[in-house]
Amino acid sequence: MYRQGDVLIVPVAEEALPPNTEALPRQPRDARGRLVLALGEVTGHAHAVVGPGTLVRESGPFGVSYLHLPDGGRVVHEEHAAIPLPKGWYRVVRQREYVPGAVRVVAD
Repeated sequence: MYRQGDVLIVPVAEEALPPNTEALPRQPRDARGRLVLALGEVTGHAHAVVGPGTLVRESGPFGVSYLHLPDGGRVVHEEHAAIPLPKGWYRVVRQREYVPGAVRVVAD
C-alpha cells in the first residue's frame, strides 16, 4: 500500500477487478499531461500520476477509481515526496471524514 496525503493507493490483482472495469469512463489527463487522482480544492495542488497509464472511475462522489500502470509510474504532489509505483493495477481510495449529518471526501 502507498499513501500520499489523503490518497491511499492499494495494489490489486487484475483478476480481482470488478467485471465492468473496462466499461468505466476513462479520466482525461490535465493540461500538464498528468492523471489526477485528487485535486486540492483550496490549494489547487494535485495528487497525480506522471507516465503512461489509465485511470477509470465509477460515477458519484464516492465512486471507486482504478489505476492501471503498464510500465510503472510516479505519484507526485507539490507538497509531498514523489512515490514510485511498480507496474500493475491499483485501487485509489480518497480519505473520507465525518461531519455532523454527513460523510464527505477530505478536501485539502
